[in-house]
Amino acid sequence: MTERKSVLLRLDPAVHDALARWANDELRSTNAQIEYLLRRALAEAGRLPGRAGPMRPRGRPPAANPADTQPDSGR
Repeated sequence: MTERKSVLLRLDPAVHDALARWANDELRSTNAQIEYLLRRALAEAGRLPGRAGPMRPRGRPPAANPADTQPDSGR
């Protein structure tokens, strides 16, 4: 996957709170919700570049080693 760009975004606190609540309802981080909304707006306007990669899936990235996710059996 290509490197991701960082952007400083200033929001009205009430807008940020509403966005954070919406993101929580959708099981996304606030950052992922912002990207989702921007991508949707770009697609609706016909401005989403074809070279834009897919959205990252929801949830945590898979562990590099599946054994890392197994609980310790204490043996």
